[in-house]
Amino acid sequence: MAWYDEAVFYHIYPLGMTGAPKTNDYGEPVHRLSTLLPWISHIREIGCNALYIGPLFESVGHGYETTDYKKLDSRLGTNEDLTAFVSECHKNGIRVILDGVFNHTGRDFFAFRDIREKRESSQYRDWYCNVNFRGNNSFGDGFSYENWGGYDLLAKLNQRNPAVRDYICDVIRFWVKEFDIDGIRLDAADVMDFDYMKALRQTANEVKPDFWLMGEVIHGNYSRWANDGTLHSVTNYMLHKALYSAHNDHNYFEIAHTIKYVNDMTGNRLKLYTFVDNHDVESIYTKLRNKAHFVPVHVLLYTLQGIPSIYYGSEFGIEGRKEKFSDDSLRPALNSEDYSNAAQTNPCTMLIKALGTIRKNTPALCYGDYKELELQTTHFAFSRTLDGKSVLVTVNNADKDVCMTLPAGNSSEYVGALSGERVIADNGFIRVNVPASYGEIWLPDGFKEDYSVHVKPVEIKKETEQVTIKKEPEPEKKTEEKQPEPVVINIDKPYEEMTVEELQEAILEKMRRNGPVTQYMLGTVRENTHHGSLLNWVRSFR
Repeated sequence: MAWYDEAVFYHIYPLGMTGAPKTNDYGEPVHRLSTLLPWISHIREIGCNALYIGPLFESVGHGYETTDYKKLDSRLGTNEDLTAFVSECHKNGIRVILDGVFNHTGRDFFAFRDIREKRESSQYRDWYCNVNFRGNNSFGDGFSYENWGGYDLLAKLNQRNPAVRDYICDVIRFWVKEFDIDGIRLDAADVMDFDYMKALRQTANEVKPDFWLMGEVIHGNYSRWANDGTLHSVTNYMLHKALYSAHNDHNYFEIAHTIKYVNDMTGNRLKLYTFVDNHDVESIYTKLRNKAHFVPVHVLLYTLQGIPSIYYGSEFGIEGRKEKFSDDSLRPALNSEDYSNAAQTNPCTMLIKALGTIRKNTPALCYGDYKELELQTTHFAFSRTLDGKSVLVTVNNADKDVCMTLPAGNSSEYVGALSGERVIADNGFIRVNVPASYGEIWLPDGFKEDYSVHVKPVEIKKETEQVTIKKEPEPEKKTEEKQPEPVVINIDKPYEEMTVEELQEAILEKMRRNGPVTQYMLGTVRENTHHGSLLNWVRSFR
């Protein structure tokens, strides 16, 4: 067992939370990171024992165009500020992992700057992918190079260059020695070279016991990235999508199907990083059509298999809507004083705190085997069993209460960890009531009394639905829809030479061989238009 097996993460995007300027002028350091020190006690109070914070290092703007891996961003302060921050987290029993942006750098990074100045004679010309001095780029440098995501601001590192690997591995050693961190989240892991990640894993194994590597992976077979040779865990974007859309659509079959799909993919052996929102997606409070579903969503987040994470601000139920040209609303500036009493007065925060206490005191939620007990579109029950004792979880997305009859196993009595309600088993079953838009965690006899936090159903009001008068639509002119031309794949063509459309079709064909392709599966393939990500995805099938 390692510390991350029992972790509950709090996730901070520091440039946003501290209200730092959008552009770095590389001036005198401003000690904004120190303003986050008061949040540490809040993180501990709501039951989180680990912090994922980043990006932190010197960059041009949003933090992912790194210019110096060994210097805290000037907008946040100095290296001494980061050392002190991590130390304070450790004093409070909180582990710290940082964002490792090791797939690409910014254009002001020393190696790329040297190429711009010395061109063909630069000793770093092979540090980046496909540098071509007969081409050009959007900045007019007189040479082209491979970027990430279509942005020339992000120059892709040549991860097969031993010098690049050695440098990045040295960065990891520096971070541990200088800041005493406990792990790294790898940005854009799904487009990284696998041998490169193996080198990072080897370094992780050397620098510190139980040093954790987690990767950002959106699509594909998660076990291809998370295994004994590469990463310890990856982001579970499949469950992220299912958690909110299953409530919006009143369809718990989506969650149950996703759990089975992921467990079959990973051999039911990986603890994936689970979340309902982060710095790249809309806040869960914004995404939910019925705000009261905040309760069952988070009951599931804390009780399903995986390592749960709360994104800063979400525990207060704040809004965060993704804009077309800006992620600013997803990365808001917050003042700790404005939320000093939230754990006692804010219903959302009270729930998160209660769930943190329950998970901390219930090992079955970290280590127990999962089993589906009852599944309907509007209600869902499952168990997490450890050492012969089963914790039962019930959730309800309907607008009315529901009763469930569930197997009690070898326990004669259960107590609701949130409500304190007790139920007695009858002929090996218990009958429980689950309020509308709510959830409960039923603890078997033998648990200590203080495992139940006795929080009454949290009152999170459903938003008033607006009534609009529908006008009859005007008759549409019939036009003959042109069907898209089918993509024909040449089976002898190497994946590297395929277009985005061809790779998408190749992935769908591989999916069809494994079973029916659902609309959700089809959508995830069509939405991914990054060639590198698709390339790794199509190779992940066995």
